[in-house]
Amino acid sequence: MTQKTAAPKERAHSSFAAFLVASGIMLSRIAGLIRQRVFAHYLGSLPAADAFQAALRIPNFLQNLLGEGVLSASFIPVYAHLLAGGNEKEADRVASVIGSLLALVTSILVVLGIVSTPFLIDLIAPGFSGETRQLTITLVQILFPGIGALVMSAWCLAILNSHGRFFLSYAAPVLWSLFIITGLVIFGNTTSPSNLVVYVAWSSVAGSLAQFLIQVPTILQITRHLHFSLNVSSVHVRNILASFTPVFMSRGVVQLSAYIDNLLASLLPSGSVALLGYAQTIGLLPISLFGMSISAAELSVMSRALTDGQDKSRIELTQRLAVAMRHLAFFIVPTAVSFFAFGDTISALLFQSGRFNREDALYIWALLGGSGVGLVASTSSRVCSSAFYALRDTRTPLRCAIIRVILTVLLGYLFAFPLPRLLQLDPKWGLAGLPASAGIAGWIEYLLLRRSLLRRADRFTPPKHLTLRLWSAAIISAALVFPLKFGWLGAHPIMAGIVILPLYGLLYLGLSILMKVKEAQLLTRHFQ
Repeated sequence: MTQKTAAPKERAHSSFAAFLVASGIMLSRIAGLIRQRVFAHYLGSLPAADAFQAALRIPNFLQNLLGEGVLSASFIPVYAHLLAGGNEKEADRVASVIGSLLALVTSILVVLGIVSTPFLIDLIAPGFSGETRQLTITLVQILFPGIGALVMSAWCLAILNSHGRFFLSYAAPVLWSLFIITGLVIFGNTTSPSNLVVYVAWSSVAGSLAQFLIQVPTILQITRHLHFSLNVSSVHVRNILASFTPVFMSRGVVQLSAYIDNLLASLLPSGSVALLGYAQTIGLLPISLFGMSISAAELSVMSRALTDGQDKSRIELTQRLAVAMRHLAFFIVPTAVSFFAFGDTISALLFQSGRFNREDALYIWALLGGSGVGLVASTSSRVCSSAFYALRDTRTPLRCAIIRVILTVLLGYLFAFPLPRLLQLDPKWGLAGLPASAGIAGWIEYLLLRRSLLRRADRFTPPKHLTLRLWSAAIISAALVFPLKFGWLGAHPIMAGIVILPLYGLLYLGLSILMKVKEAQLLTRHFQ
């Protein structure tokens, strides 16, 4: 009887955890959208905006490489398992060693990065020259010290997640955005664009430090034995370091994909790097909000519950994956359709003002259409990867990620350069080929992950009848609302956005209810 009642309790806890993660991510993403809107207002697609977006790539690369993704996959399963077994002292000892190693390695990389920045620029933005190249070098050197704070912030996130404290760590990036917004507002009208991005870079460093420090009091409250230590003799520490390498490589090849997109964009006409950055801000929102929230919540819970060799593990894994995939599909399918149908409306609502004009919004529509190609696959892959990490299998996601990156590079080059020439398009439209190629590669990665995961679980993908209903509801809703884009309403970006997008969402929800989609019915009950 205990086992029968435990599963619903675990699923309820997982759902609440996903809600907390989603709430924190929602706040940070809203702050991020406001940050990008203010940035677009003052800088648009000017060369200075290109320089800043390119400069962010190197710090973000190292942050993602050493931070949240790697720690979640290698540290959380071991740390959460120790907590579940009541061994808090050993858990704190493990956290101390991992935190100390991260602080040491990151400090060394920051110093090396500042010194080697002039050489790194040619690797991330070979198309930059003259003043834009020199400005990018200056910005990267300023931004590098913020890496250490962001990596340690990810270490805090891993500890807090394992203790069931999900909201704070995912909401903390709001501070980073607020510091940048403050810098833009204070200096936006008083200096040149080149000087403005320098001030914004310093604001970013201050925001990174604030993002880390706001989590420290809670960390000290829930852990009582933290201390600096480089003693790696513990078997638990060695297990983390052993799994760290393949996860590090897996995250590395995924980050390599984003780096290559940036590199190819720098070879396209001026403004391409900035436009790609704006589009990625929008495109990553559903991935973070739905894919990350569900996968992050499931990882810590599955790490506590799953035990290889027991019959219940396969059942537990299948049940969790099935529910997660249904929830993802309900939210991601209409989002993908909205990218295709209303990408210009979304980008104009969020960014069109000041130096960001209608032409920029149309370019981002093309980019969002490319992102929509692989949106379902990208979010589903996150959940599948979390399942593998909970099962202590870090090599399968690595192999699939390598295949994805190879395809992204090959297809990205073909879509960005030869294809526009073949179709006799403006070279700048080749930018839309980058997210489209990544979407196709994302589907290949997801299919490979799913096939491998089916050896450890039963069928967990949404049933065909549900998928058909969701796509039908989204497409019909978009078709009904699409004509409103033309005429006087479509001429006002803000008015169009606040009317068209909510109407589309309400129609999708209503049709889903009529089609008896369980997720829609459950959602409406919460508001009754």
